[in-house]
Amino acid sequence: MMNKDIKLCGIGNALLDMQFEVTDKEINDLGLEKGTMTLVVDDVQETVLKMMGNRTKYVSSGGSAANTVIAFSSFGGKAAYKTMIGDDEDGFFYANEFQNLGIILDAPVDEKDHTGRCLVLITPDSERTMLTSLGATQNYKKDFVSDETIKRSEWIYIEGYKLSDDIGYEAVLHACNVAKKYDTKIALTFSDTFIIELFKERLNSIASLSDLIFCNETEGMAFTETTNPESALESLVKRFKNIAFTKSAKGSIISWNGNKINIPAYEAKPVDSTGAGDMYAGGFFYGLIYSNSIEKAGHLASLSASKIVSQHGARLKSSHTKLYSKIYS
Repeated sequence: MMNKDIKLCGIGNALLDMQFEVTDKEINDLGLEKGTMTLVVDDVQETVLKMMGNRTKYVSSGGSAANTVIAFSSFGGKAAYKTMIGDDEDGFFYANEFQNLGIILDAPVDEKDHTGRCLVLITPDSERTMLTSLGATQNYKKDFVSDETIKRSEWIYIEGYKLSDDIGYEAVLHACNVAKKYDTKIALTFSDTFIIELFKERLNSIASLSDLIFCNETEGMAFTETTNPESALESLVKRFKNIAFTKSAKGSIISWNGNKINIPAYEAKPVDSTGAGDMYAGGFFYGLIYSNSIEKAGHLASLSASKIVSQHGARLKSSHTKLYSKIYS
C-alpha cells in the first residue's frame, strides 16, 4: 500500500498578492471590467501602482490554488504546492512564507524572470478585480513536475488558470497522467469564465480526468452554455462524478456520486470577496479528507468562505480550529 503522507498537493501559479481598496470610478477610469481577472504586462501593473500612491496595501503569498493549500494546511492538513518563482525578493518572501506555514514548496527558481504578482483592487461592494502579471510562474513546464510528490499525495488540486498557456497545460496534463498512475485523485477548479471562454477544450480534457470539480454559478453556466444555474448544475451532474457548485450568498450544492446535498450560506458582512472560492475549497478538502461526512465538509467550506469575505485579504485571520469545532463538535 502506497504511503499517501501528503493529503493535498496544489498545482498553480505563484503570485504575490497586493490588495488595495479602490472606487468604482477608478475601476472605470482604468477601463477594467469589475470582478474579473486580467492578464497584463508589467508596465500596466506599474501604472496602477503609481495610481495607488501611498494608500494601505495588504501583501501575501497567493495564487488561487496556493490560497486553497494554505487554508487546508492552516486547518492542520499535510500539504504541498507545485509552482515556479523568480530569483528575487518576492520569490524569497514567497518561499519563506510557505516554509513558515509548514507546506512543502516544490518550486524551481527561474533566474531570468520575476516572481508573479497580482494586484487585487477591491471596490466598496466587496468585489475584487485582479490584474495579474504571471512572470516566472508561466514558465513552469512538465519537466518540473516531480512524480514523487504526486505519488505521495492523496489528492492533487489544479487551478484552471494554469491552462491559459501551452506550457502550463502540458505540465498539468502530465501531472494528471502521473496521478492516474499512482492512484492519486484529481480535483479541478474552473477558476474564471475567461478560462472557459478561451480554453474550453483544454478545460474539458482536464475535467474529464478529474474526480472532483469546483465551480461557481457563473462558471457553471458558461461551461455548460446554459442560462440558469439549475440547468447548469443538472448538465454538470450528468458529466462529472463529484461537483462542488457554489452560489455565493445562496450557499452551495455538493453533488457526490449522484447524491445532491444543499449547503446553506453562513451569515457574513462582506467586505472583500478575494479568495472566497479558494477558502471554500480548502475547508471542503480538509473536511473531506479528515472526516467521513461530505455534508459536514460542505458546512466547513461554507462557514470558512463566510469568514474570509468578512475581512480583507485571502488569508483567514480568525482561528481555523474554532471554525472546525463549530462544525465537528
